[in-house]
Amino acid sequence: MGIDTVNLSRFDLNLLVHLDALLTERSVTRAAARVGLGQSAMSHNLARLRDLFSDELLTRGPEGLRLTPRALALVEPVRIALAQVQALVSRDEAFDPRTAERTFKVGLPDSMEILIIPSLLAYLREVAPGIHLRLHNIDSSKLLDDLDADRLELAVGYGVFAQGQAHHKQRRLFTETYLCMFNAERTGITAPISLDDYLRLPHVLTSLRPGELGVVDDALEKLGLRRTVVLTTPRFLAVPSLVARAPVVVTMHARLARFFAAELGLSLSTPPVELQDVAVSLLWHASYDHDPAHAWLRQIIVRLVAEL
Repeated sequence: MGIDTVNLSRFDLNLLVHLDALLTERSVTRAAARVGLGQSAMSHNLARLRDLFSDELLTRGPEGLRLTPRALALVEPVRIALAQVQALVSRDEAFDPRTAERTFKVGLPDSMEILIIPSLLAYLREVAPGIHLRLHNIDSSKLLDDLDADRLELAVGYGVFAQGQAHHKQRRLFTETYLCMFNAERTGITAPISLDDYLRLPHVLTSLRPGELGVVDDALEKLGLRRTVVLTTPRFLAVPSLVARAPVVVTMHARLARFFAAELGLSLSTPPVELQDVAVSLLWHASYDHDPAHAWLRQIIVRLVAEL
């Protein structure tokens, strides 16, 4: 299909920028602030957009403005179109990490922050001092929405996000196994831990998903068995102190368990139940596919993770 240059020439492409802000913020005031316009100017642009698309786009609801079905259908195409225009305009500008200045919003659990960020930060300070990171906790149930709304530009998450759409890009970083970690002196056991001792000891559960059950409980349930969980936390950083000072056992991802055990002299053992390995994936929105700085950062993370 050819380009309708006559009709396209009548369209102010800046309106797409303003439309993207309105669709993202769902507020005339916040959208105006996002693009540096006055509120009255943004209201005028909203009126122009409504006329252009023959749709209200944003309507008032009990909790403020909400998107019409037509507006919801425009969110991804508009954002991707703007990203492609930006990539086209900047394609001749070679990305140089030594001089580039950029701040990335990265979401990841604290377990991955411990493993990945120290080496990444050291590398950035040496090679790309103008590249800054803003780290955020993640909620797996909202992670894809956060990428869609540009609250996150890049994320590291557990599992394969099969529910994602075509514009949700992901790359597997590695596959993680599990280890049990405990204080041999306080628990009175040595590796390898037996199933009887495993069920007898109180457990600490580290989980990012809601509820009191984890992958261990799912595996035990298949055997008709149960364990006793005395503490549940989403913060992996708390675990080594808990295990070091109390007669408990924790089953956690192997790389992090080895790191903690080496730091505090804790014991490790393979779990006495079969647990399915979990994937650790890098996720981003398709609008950043051809962003040179974003692509560079993804490549660096993949390379550094391979060295873990």
